[in-house]
Amino acid sequence: MTTETFEFQVEARQLLQLMIHSVYSNKDVFLRELLSNASDALDKLRLEKLRDDSLDADVSDLHIEIDVDKEARTLTVRDNGIGMSYDEVGQLIGTIANSGTATFLKELREAQDAASAEGLIGQFGVGFYSGFMVADEVTLVTRRAGEGQGTRWTSRGESTYTLEKADDAPQGTSVTLHLKPADPENQLHDYTSPWTIKQIVKRYSDFITWPIRMVPEAADGEDAPEPETLNSMKALWARSRDEVSDDEYHELYKHISHDWREPLETIRLQAEGTFEYQALLFVPSHAPHDLFTRDFKRGVQLYVKRVFIMDDCEALLPPYLRFVKGVVDAQDLSLNVSREILQQDRHIRMMQRRLTKKVLSTIKEIKTKDADRYATFWREFGTALKEGLVTDSENRDAILAVASFATTHAEDEPTTLAQYVERMKDGQDDIYYITGESRQSIENSPHMEAFRDKGIEVLLLTDAVDEVWVDAVGEYEGKKLRSVAKGEIDLDGEKDEKAEGEREKQAEDYAGLLGWMREQLDEDIKEVRLSARLTVSPACVVSDAHDLTPALENMYRAMGQEVPRTKRILELNPGHPLVKNLNEAYKEREDRSGLVESAELLHTLAVLAEGGQPKDPARFVKLVADRLERTL
Repeated sequence: MTTETFEFQVEARQLLQLMIHSVYSNKDVFLRELLSNASDALDKLRLEKLRDDSLDADVSDLHIEIDVDKEARTLTVRDNGIGMSYDEVGQLIGTIANSGTATFLKELREAQDAASAEGLIGQFGVGFYSGFMVADEVTLVTRRAGEGQGTRWTSRGESTYTLEKADDAPQGTSVTLHLKPADPENQLHDYTSPWTIKQIVKRYSDFITWPIRMVPEAADGEDAPEPETLNSMKALWARSRDEVSDDEYHELYKHISHDWREPLETIRLQAEGTFEYQALLFVPSHAPHDLFTRDFKRGVQLYVKRVFIMDDCEALLPPYLRFVKGVVDAQDLSLNVSREILQQDRHIRMMQRRLTKKVLSTIKEIKTKDADRYATFWREFGTALKEGLVTDSENRDAILAVASFATTHAEDEPTTLAQYVERMKDGQDDIYYITGESRQSIENSPHMEAFRDKGIEVLLLTDAVDEVWVDAVGEYEGKKLRSVAKGEIDLDGEKDEKAEGEREKQAEDYAGLLGWMREQLDEDIKEVRLSARLTVSPACVVSDAHDLTPALENMYRAMGQEVPRTKRILELNPGHPLVKNLNEAYKEREDRSGLVESAELLHTLAVLAEGGQPKDPARFVKLVADRLERTL
């Protein structure tokens, strides 16, 4: 029989070396990973058989076996689930091509302690390789259900692995670990000890819905006893709250999410009446590394009468709650339901509405009762949750009630919109905000000068979604959400006749310069006007009240949508010496060609001040260099 030898890719070799020389404090994770994989394989086979009666597969006694050989020092985890074909073994086991290995290695090196490193194993789908923490060699034998030939994969965790066809392979997958030499000083982690195996299964895998069996040790001279089932197989969501410990909930979360850190919150829901279902949901304590990628698998597990139907049921929760993991067990759905049918099912829509409201009310409860846990939640998932302000108008008020934002009121304490409104100054009608890439850049923006000068609070919004939701929401409790970088701003409150007269005089004095600059910069701007928002900077650019901001334009283009380029407004500070001198020069000269470069520089400086880029960087550099040369 032909045996082929392959080399691991570079990152896979690095991963295996980390596993072999593992720093993980708890090596028991290898067994819960193998049992979790076996459970998934059984779920997949039952589902495939439900959907295809012609599949030639035995589903009469689906189970997981653990076999220990003390003399040979081997431990085998075997299932009779879906199995893998020869090609699938090469793709899924041999190359780790889809496991996010590079990101895993990076985060593993950055992990601050052994516990956080351990938590990365399942999250990146590399749990199979954790077997090398306790084994010198791993052999996998598998045959895909419905196929006649199996495959054997073997590796010592070095630079190569072998693949060969196995004619005698039973349906499913068995993983045999050739264990490292025993450690006399660490008998508690002797993985040839049935007692140790039982303790690990009870602690981590008791809730798995398939029987996990092991043949107990036989006494001398006695026949081999019958296999013993090690797990209770009780669905936690079907048991009363006082029957389940927090540890059991947490282990179920780890099993279904592959995140081996404890969840931030556990949510139970039992709906009775015309349509019955049970839900057990979890809010993680950390955002997964791929939460904002297109390939992120969202949704919760769907069961029908405790029969597993679907792993990532997207229809049960909206996309902005994609970080929520858990199980929903319905009583009245078809066992052969498909993703397409789910999208149209009336009961599914009812479940989604109720589950969404339950999650949001739980988040509100966390916010009310535990500031530290809420801060963790918002740091990890606030950006995702804010997407709901755009897409879910039905629950918009509930999302706003739990949302918080950075503010000029306090450097380290975010604020809610309700708290902002409570602090608004007398006569202030609007909720002011500014968007940008970072707090530092927008706090130093010229648009903020008058607000800082008058002590008016501004929300500091730095997530990409902030550009969108503020327009979608529009107002809060009758107060308009207003960008400090859009439209005209008047912060003077009651009109002062003397101030009004001064502004009218300035407008008349600068009318010629404003009109001339508008003509010179026509290609880039649609208006030049005097500013009420500048106190220090000479100029700034703003968007018209109903125009798209540059950030929004870029966002739409990045999504492949063509949007016309919007001309913006240039505002000048009439009290700045540079603007005063330019105005005087304009009035004194009949030939103003020499002032064109000054107008162009003033506009480009305003663009740079808000974090934008010059239209022609090379020309801007040349103009600045020429001006510097003339001043020296």
